[in-house]
Amino acid sequence: MHDSSLSPRPRQWSLADFDFDLPEQLIAQHPSAVRSASRLLDARGVLHDRVFSELPELLREGDLLVFNDTRVIKARLFGAKPSGGAVELLVERVLDGHEVIAHMRASRKPAPGTRLAMHGGFEAEVLGRWPDAAGALFRLRLSGEPHALMQRHGHVPLPPYITHADDADDERRYQTVFARVPGSVAAPTAALHFDQALLERLRERGVRSASLTLHVGAGTFQPVKVDDPALHHMHSERFEVPTGTLQAIADTRAAGGRVVAVGTTTVRALESVARDAGPQALRAPTRDWSGETDIFITPGHRFAWIDVLLTNFHLPRSTLLMLVSAFAGMHTVREAYAHAVKQSYRFFSYGDAMLLRRAR
Repeated sequence: MHDSSLSPRPRQWSLADFDFDLPEQLIAQHPSAVRSASRLLDARGVLHDRVFSELPELLREGDLLVFNDTRVIKARLFGAKPSGGAVELLVERVLDGHEVIAHMRASRKPAPGTRLAMHGGFEAEVLGRWPDAAGALFRLRLSGEPHALMQRHGHVPLPPYITHADDADDERRYQTVFARVPGSVAAPTAALHFDQALLERLRERGVRSASLTLHVGAGTFQPVKVDDPALHHMHSERFEVPTGTLQAIADTRAAGGRVVAVGTTTVRALESVARDAGPQALRAPTRDWSGETDIFITPGHRFAWIDVLLTNFHLPRSTLLMLVSAFAGMHTVREAYAHAVKQSYRFFSYGDAMLLRRAR
């Protein structure tokens, strides 16, 4: 008889396993002067300090870069309640009929039916709560087309750890050079380091590229508040992976090339398709895959198609750090982060990047 008590049990991770000390001065408040001049920590073995512009020399002919082509919208709107109290909206999603789903910051949340006077001369009517898992979202109806109003009167939704008000430089730099589909309230930050000259050098080297779309929500900054990460509820994000991208991944793997995911958002989209569709998604791709994903990737996850990950340095105790640790291994990531702190790498959205390979 088999004694189940002798079977190996999966390691139970706690939130403290994903904590580290980060000096405040290492949190980047502004991007590097040149996109590809950011630093790049090559952590695929022995740690090497590099510059991001060296990326073409670190990849091979036949490798495939997969990018997230989402475009950041100017989703932060300011206004006032009828009482005169200030209100701030962060639009998470645009619906039909001029309606939006948004986070709201106010001293006291207004009741349904309240009309908010927004800066720029338009109104936002509170329709009620949106039934999200965290109970933090509101449904509102704007007095004009939401995308047009945000473009005209909105502000760049910089992350909470960036302390300055958004300006013209943020409008340009908190956006990838290949951003195409509007819908994100946070940038896919690993892709911010690419400029047109670097993309051309990669093409000349024979490194191919493909794209998908995952609209990053404000929940990407939502802290994990429970000691057992398994109890954390992940936010949901919209994504679409085109047939052509799945075919490019299949062709790359068949030819012995490596699939390089640019950023954790790309990882979440691809792993969502792999989870929902299985191996047949690459055997003969015939359709786009789209929908909502709340996939939560932690150590122990088995990655389907990705060989290499290009990513920025993430917040302590964050779901993004858990994903990276799942991909490259806890020891590798701890060692890389300790090195990055010691060598004064710049952290978070406007910070530097690292290159990781999938743990065997």
